[in-house]
Amino acid sequence: MESDDKTFIACRHCLAKNRVPKARLAEDPVCGRCGHALLPGEPVELSDANFDEVTRHTELPVIVDFWAAWCGPCRMMAPQFERAAAELKGRALFVKVDSDANPCTAQRFQVRSIPTLVKLNRGAEVDRRSGALPAAQIAAFAR
Repeated sequence: MESDDKTFIACRHCLAKNRVPKARLAEDPVCGRCGHALLPGEPVELSDANFDEVTRHTELPVIVDFWAAWCGPCRMMAPQFERAAAELKGRALFVKVDSDANPCTAQRFQVRSIPTLVKLNRGAEVDRRSGALPAAQIAAFAR
């Protein structure tokens, strides 16, 4: 469904499917229905409730960080994940899923250790990395 000059991005707030011109992806596009930022340049939280709608209906790569608040390596990697999200603003959507609070999604992706990064293409897994990574490696993984 991707056209040559536009791409779809699902809003994590209202789940509307937004068609955004590719030339404007880095210009802070907002949802046409609710007005929230679609690509904020920082990781966004997803849950069991909105994960599938957002990831399946977003045509950009989606980089998922499965983490938990009690996990030391997860907390160490969080600023690195934020840097990578800022670096790739408009080219990928970076999301965080708390594996304790969202066990259905974590279980479906068979997350056995955290942090685990999963790269998705329209909701389908295309790559995975486990363990804390620096921002440069996260950005390379996302490309």
